[in-house]
Amino acid sequence: MPNSNNKILDSLNSKNLIYILVIAILCISLCVYDLSWIIPSIIIFALTVTYAIWSNGKKKTEIENHIQDITSDVTTASKGNLVNTPIPLVLIETDGNIVWRSRKFVEEFQNIDIATNLTPIIKEIKLDIEKNSESIEIMKQFNIDKKVYKICGSVVKSKRRSKKSQKEYVLSLYFINETKYNELFDVYNKSKACIGVAMIDNYDEIVQRILPERKIELLAKIEKEIIEWVTSTGGLIIKTERDYFVYIFEQQYLTEFEKEKFNILDRVKTIEIDNKLQVTLSIAISNEGKTNYEKYKSALAAMEIVLGRGGDQAVVKRDGKYKFYGGKTLEVEKRTKVKARTIAHSISTAISESENVIIMGHKNIDIDAFGSALGIYRLSKTLEKDCYIVSEPKGKSLGKFLEILQREDEYKNVVLSENEVSDLIKPNSLLVVVDTHKTSYVEFPELLNKIERKIVIDHHRKAPDCIENVLISFHEVYASSSAELVTEIVQYSQDNVELTLLEAESLYGGIMVDTKDFTFKTGVRTFEAAAYLRKYGVDIIKVKKWFQADLESYNIISNIVRNVEIHNDTIAVSVFEQENSDSNLIIAKAADELLTISDITASFVMAKVGDKVYISGRSIGDINVQLIMEKLGGGGHITLAGAQLEGFTLEDAKNELIIRINEYLLETE
Repeated sequence: MPNSNNKILDSLNSKNLIYILVIAILCISLCVYDLSWIIPSIIIFALTVTYAIWSNGKKKTEIENHIQDITSDVTTASKGNLVNTPIPLVLIETDGNIVWRSRKFVEEFQNIDIATNLTPIIKEIKLDIEKNSESIEIMKQFNIDKKVYKICGSVVKSKRRSKKSQKEYVLSLYFINETKYNELFDVYNKSKACIGVAMIDNYDEIVQRILPERKIELLAKIEKEIIEWVTSTGGLIIKTERDYFVYIFEQQYLTEFEKEKFNILDRVKTIEIDNKLQVTLSIAISNEGKTNYEKYKSALAAMEIVLGRGGDQAVVKRDGKYKFYGGKTLEVEKRTKVKARTIAHSISTAISESENVIIMGHKNIDIDAFGSALGIYRLSKTLEKDCYIVSEPKGKSLGKFLEILQREDEYKNVVLSENEVSDLIKPNSLLVVVDTHKTSYVEFPELLNKIERKIVIDHHRKAPDCIENVLISFHEVYASSSAELVTEIVQYSQDNVELTLLEAESLYGGIMVDTKDFTFKTGVRTFEAAAYLRKYGVDIIKVKKWFQADLESYNIISNIVRNVEIHNDTIAVSVFEQENSDSNLIIAKAADELLTISDITASFVMAKVGDKVYISGRSIGDINVQLIMEKLGGGGHITLAGAQLEGFTLEDAKNELIIRINEYLLETE
């Protein structure tokens, strides 16, 4: 008798047993209320049980047919293996009803409310079914009870259909436990090698300025800090040159370095030097590459970016992206003129070997870029090479200067449009890019692909999207302007270059504007370049008049200043909402004007130009506006930077700027 009862129970699933139990309770209640219901109740209950057994048997037949369908191409032995598979297997309907489960499935999830856990999985699969009504393959990863499972299987239409639902499906799901695999994979990733290089930025200055008897002691302190920083990870560090280190460590420690924001940069600054000279480091780390040598080369490339940004910072190169830390101090001027002389000779050689020279600046060209272009133009003409400046100036920023330039016969066929220059490109043409190094910021990006031989002259902090494969890169972030660098090229050239008065004045104007009348980012070499240009008879008053603001512009700037918002007590943010062809110039001047207000340490002014929002950022040095602008896809210097946001409204751009400012402040706490 017990065996027959077990067979009956086996024939019923959990849902049917619940229904039968409810009907039995109802029948008993009727019999207690009225004894005449005893016989009808027995008949009703018997019919219910009979129907449930028949219905469940039919369902099991469908399941067996489903298993038969998915295993029709395998042997009988393989079918048995499917039923007793060592991998958890479940057949479940899209309404969440589990119709069959393997023995391994029951063992794996015996203490888990599997129906609740499977609900989100089924919802995802339902969405996939709605997108593709045909039979689909399932491949998903899911967490169940702190374990990671790869769920795979298939979906087929059920042969059993109800009137309410014309489309019912049965899911065959395998659960592959990948927890151990993921743990091992995580351990493997953490143990992968990272290669880094470190450099003492101002080693020569330190050696020259400290007393001989203190030299060994102080250098030993610096090296000790660097070596202890790496060896704390169990890594290996080697001093390859007097100021250069190469090290290798496991990737798991890179996360710790990033959390600490590379505090080694600040630790070396605490080393006391007799003349109060501050020690700074440049650090580059990469985990890109299949071999350690490839990672080393990647780290070297990243180090070039760091040095191009002024040093005193760390960069991590990962998945083709750069992440920067530090960079809070102003660039240190390099006093040696050897590099300028060498670069001047190399540029002259490259020009001499070219058929013609084409000079290009950045978008919304300013006097620094245009003056630099004229300086290179004069060098090219001295070397008897045809030279052209490709530019289409817009707005009032160069208005007065261009009026004078256009009256000069010599330059009438020099400043050309992109189409005009394209017809002049030859196989051995030379492209000289001035006042920018970013591929996305040159005035005509297409020319970078059309002309193979390129030279870059720039003073902005280096960005990851720099122009590649250049013959010569004269990239000095300590310089006040590109005009200063070009003046040095002209000054130290061995070709006896003689600038015209207008060319000298344009170069002087470039230096004057970028230094805000020699008040920002000036060094000894800035004044030396200015003094060299003054020898040509530069009229300073005349140059200043080129950039005087008219009354209308002054009133606009006053309104921008009046409508400013102050954030974090010292940061000014303002929006120029009018449509104006000179918006770029106006917001730059407004940002400068805001810095003249007491207690303002940084200013940001934005305006809509076409479909882009332009942002101009300025600071007195306490806040690094370059790092803030880089978060928005821009760049520049610590005290002067900008960005362009495409597809933003002014309000959205303002909110995004405030978010990035707050991010920066949190990072620098």
